[in-house]
Amino acid sequence: MAQPSLSHTFEHAAQAAAFLQTRLKQAPRAAIILGTGLGQVMEDFTIDLAIDYGDIPHFPLSTVQSHQGRFIGGSWAGCPVAVLQGRFHLYEGYAAAAVTFPIRVLQALGVGTMILTNASGGLNPTFQAGDIMAIEDHINLTGDNPLLGPNEERWGERFPTMTQAYSPDLIQTARQVGSKAGFDVQTGVYAGLKGPSLETGAEMRFLRTIGADAVGFSTVMETIAAVHAGMQVLGLSTITNMCLPDALSETTVTTATSVTTETSVAEIIATAEAAAPRLATLISGILNGRSSP
Repeated sequence: MAQPSLSHTFEHAAQAAAFLQTRLKQAPRAAIILGTGLGQVMEDFTIDLAIDYGDIPHFPLSTVQSHQGRFIGGSWAGCPVAVLQGRFHLYEGYAAAAVTFPIRVLQALGVGTMILTNASGGLNPTFQAGDIMAIEDHINLTGDNPLLGPNEERWGERFPTMTQAYSPDLIQTARQVGSKAGFDVQTGVYAGLKGPSLETGAEMRFLRTIGADAVGFSTVMETIAAVHAGMQVLGLSTITNMCLPDALSETTVTTATSVTTETSVAEIIATAEAAAPRLATLISGILNGRSSP
C-alpha cells in the first residue's frame, strides 16, 4: 500500500495519473467529489474501476466517517467520469496542497468539468434541511490557499481570477434539471471554514451578515485549484442542518451547533443520504449531453 507523501508536486500528480490511466477503460471528461454522507448517489454509474486511495501513488488517505476513500472510474449518463468517494480536509491536518492533490491528478487525466458536493449547515432562513444549494460564490475564511508558494506554471497562471469560480452555465443547468424533476435547487454563497469545531452563535450571525447562505469545511480549496487548472466548476451543497442562532430549539442545538456526539453525526449523515437521490438526479442531468467531447 502506498504511503501519502509529505509534498505533492507536478511529478507526483503525473505519476498518480499514469498509474490510473493504465487501469481506466476511458479518460474521464468530468469528475465528481462526494462529500459527507453522499457516497451512495451512484445508482446510475457504470463502474469500470474501483481502487482504494491508499493504492494510488502519493494519494492522501481519508480519515473522516462516511468517506470511503475510493477512486472510481466509469460512465455516468453516457459520460466518462471519475468519482472520488471521499475527500480530504484541512482539519484532518492535511496541507492545502494535499487537500487539492486529487484535483491535480484529475487535471493530468484531462478532466474539464468538476462537480464538488458537500454537506453543509444552512444559514439562510429560507432554506431547510434536505435542500440542495448550487454554490454561486464562496467566502474563503480558512486562512489558507492551495496556491501559496511558488507557482507551478504547468498547472496554471500565477493569479487566477475567481470572480466566476462557479460556472453560471452549470448552475443554470442544475436549476433546470431540478425544476423538471419537481424540486427547487437553491442558490447562494458558501462560507468555507477550517473546522473541525462548528460555529458559535456569534459566528453564525457574522457569516450571515457578510452574505453567506451555507457554511462548511470543504470545497473552497478544491475550487481554487480547479479554477487554477482551467476547469468548469459546479458546487452542490446538501443542507444537512440549519444554523439559525436566534431560533435554536433543543433539537436544533444538537444538530446545528455540535456534532461531537455519534447521534448528531448520524443525523447529519442521514439527512445527506436522504437527499442523495435528488443530488444524483442533478448530476445525471448535468452529465447528460457531456457524453461527447
